[in-house]
Amino acid sequence: MKVADLGPSSRNVDVTVEVVSVADDREVVSRKDGSTHRVKEYLVGDQSGSILLSLWDDRADMLQPGDYVRIENGYVAVVGGHMRLNVGRYGKIEVVDAQDFKANTDNNVSDREVQRPRRFDMPSRGRRFGGRY
Repeated sequence: MKVADLGPSSRNVDVTVEVVSVADDREVVSRKDGSTHRVKEYLVGDQSGSILLSLWDDRADMLQPGDYVRIENGYVAVVGGHMRLNVGRYGKIEVVDAQDFKANTDNNVSDREVQRPRRFDMPSRGRRFGGRY
């Protein structure tokens, strides 16, 4: 999969990207239980485009600019009308050997404003799983 092909409801994302830059940490309070979490955003990309990657808690400090990373079973979330790539608890992220491409930062898909997909419009949700049709 290529970064330029990602959409607001992309799931099961497998992609290899280059880390371009990193933003400062920020703290977020969980709406579920009030616990505090640390989040760091990285601009990552492949030859087709770039996107912001959000890493939480223990994973927040694992990357440096210039690293190449393989993400498996990631997903795209819409935050404030903009797409963010996430690894999540069921995803996997690992630093890999340098690749033969540079990230295309001219096509940053996180810059585009998108609609958050309605819950029942997301892929792989049918009647038997609670989707509305």
